[in-house]
Amino acid sequence: MSEQSQLVLMAEYNRLMNQRIIKASLTLSDASLNEDKGAFFKSVLATLNHIMIGDILWMKRFSEFSSNVSSLMPLSAIEKPESLDQILFSDLKTFEQERVRLDNVIINWCHELTNEDLDKPLAYTNFKREKHNKRLGDVVLHVFLHQVHHRGQVTTLLSQEGIDFGETDLPEIVPEMTC
Repeated sequence: MSEQSQLVLMAEYNRLMNQRIIKASLTLSDASLNEDKGAFFKSVLATLNHIMIGDILWMKRFSEFSSNVSSLMPLSAIEKPESLDQILFSDLKTFEQERVRLDNVIINWCHELTNEDLDKPLAYTNFKREKHNKRLGDVVLHVFLHQVHHRGQVTTLLSQEGIDFGETDLPEIVPEMTC
């Protein structure tokens, strides 16, 4: 399996897990969804917003790297977040609609990537105004690992509320091989 194919798989996995985490979070009351539970981004909703902020920031950087990719065009309508803890969406239903759109952009973009693209450098500046020049494929992988990390925090918060998130294993969506 090529690196590009693995990134497509990760994008599809993240979409599935995002759908499941939103579904589980929708069972919480608004008060519980926004309650400071002592997590790094405090609440379930704030943590979900942080995940989306990370995705938006990275996808906007990727669109500068590769402006001719049609799948990234919807990003032009999304404003760049001002901080890593900004609440983009205070309503989980609106958040869900935007999460679905963004996940589709990510999946479509991963399908358009080539293995040659993944070996090219990505120059970007972070929130601390530090300049970096990293291999694109490595940074794309980070985007997915960032989601996994923070979704793990949300599943812990949901567990504390008595909500069983269920299956999170990647092999659930890994295609079967024929011998």
